Amino acid sequence: MAQDREILRMIWEGQIAICFQADPDEIVGLQQPENFHLMVSRLSYLPLVTDKVKKFFSRFIANDQSDGVVWFDYNGIPLKLHYPIGVLHDLLRAEDDNHPWSLTIHFSKFPEESLVKFDTKDILESFFMSCLKEADVLKHRGQVISAMQKKEHNQLWSGLINDKFDQFWAVNRRLMEPGAEQDTFKHIPIRFYEEDSAYMQKLISPLTETGQKKTLHDLLIEISTPGRNAVGFRTHGIDVHCDTQLQWMSEHLSYPDNFLHLLVFYENV
Repeated sequence: MAQDREILRMIWEGQIAICFQADPDEIVGLQQPENFHLMVSRLSYLPLVTDKVKKFFSRFIANDQSDGVVWFDYNGIPLKLHYPIGVLHDLLRAEDDNHPWSLTIHFSKFPEESLVKFDTKDILESFFMSCLKEADVLKHRGQVISAMQKKEHNQLWSGLINDKFDQFWAVNRRLMEPGAEQDTFKHIPIRFYEEDSAYMQKLISPLTETGQKKTLHDLLIEISTPGRNAVGFRTHGIDVHCDTQLQWMSEHLSYPDNFLHLLVFYENV
């Protein structure tokens, strides 16, 4: 992976311009707050940027609401707080829209029927670590992450939330190496998304039945159904070429939770 370090850094440095606006129904007083603009990492999560946005708008919100659980929506769609921001953007944002992504912050009426509360960073950290462990079970039967010390687990999380590429990858590179005397992982950790739907997981081998490294073209065939053909994938805002090998993608285009998060495009047969 050494020769592809610049690809890892480019993925790490991917950002999204977001324009946060307040819910007009929650504003008290006559003064309307300006919008709050922020460049946000694609790899981060909304709860990790909440403090900055909340601090900006809290003086315009009633005191009895300012301590509520914050959530966000895009065009009326509540945004899942445990999805990476880049995944949310790929799912919901029009490809040809070059304006900042406009999101509304809410301090009340948390939609418990559609969102899970992640009201502390500790809860989000626990979720992130459970994803890492699940991914390593798929790749190495869990042997790599279980052999790490607690301080190395902490270094992964600290590197992510503090935007420290070298700190994160000093540990994560071990999770991205195939096992001894092997050229691939046991399975590829992937979450498949369709627009406006929950993700799907499926046990995906990095190899074809003949032992060749599987490509995205092979994966398209594998997840197609009699009524629908899978015709393309997007991740990190990129429509990935179908000749790309799954093993290479898993090593270089996975999110920090070690999963590939792929938006799937289908055509009806």
